[in-house]
Amino acid sequence: MKRFLVATALIVLGVWSWQVPSAQADEKKQAGNDVISDQSFVAKASLAGLAEVEFGKLGTERATNDQVKKFAQRMVTDHTRANMELKRLATNKGYTCADQLDQKHRMVAERLATFTGPAFDREFMSQMLKDHKEAVSLFSAEAKNGKDEDLRAWATKTLPILKQHLEMARELAQQQKVNPAG
Repeated sequence: MKRFLVATALIVLGVWSWQVPSAQADEKKQAGNDVISDQSFVAKASLAGLAEVEFGKLGTERATNDQVKKFAQRMVTDHTRANMELKRLATNKGYTCADQLDQKHRMVAERLATFTGPAFDREFMSQMLKDHKEAVSLFSAEAKNGKDEDLRAWATKTLPILKQHLEMARELAQQQKVNPAG
């Protein structure tokens, strides 16, 4: 019985010591989820920027609420400017920007286009809320962890505008009775 207990203890200790480094690696991996390559940041940011312009154009055409329509126009204006800045910076650095929407974003645009009236306003604001949460996270990570000094500075400069968009999206989403998790 004593041998059984000793053997069990050794097995448990062996498994525990084997799993501790694994758990530590998982924590580092999770903490590192915010760290992406500068090229990956450029690709994701440029794709998101293109999507915001496309969705914004749809919003300017379809929104029925004046505030939602103004927000949509602001998305077109601000994200067009940011897209041009990023493209210029990325080109100078040798990074590649997205030049068209991917299938996921095209599907979102197609889905949004199926709505009309107040339903469009709710769906549009729900999408804007989701997109800007993701954008703030992406830009925060680049501002904090980016290796390219110029990209990091651009992300830092652009982040307050995205945070402002997020706050505006939250307020309009609340007015449109959008689920806050959306």
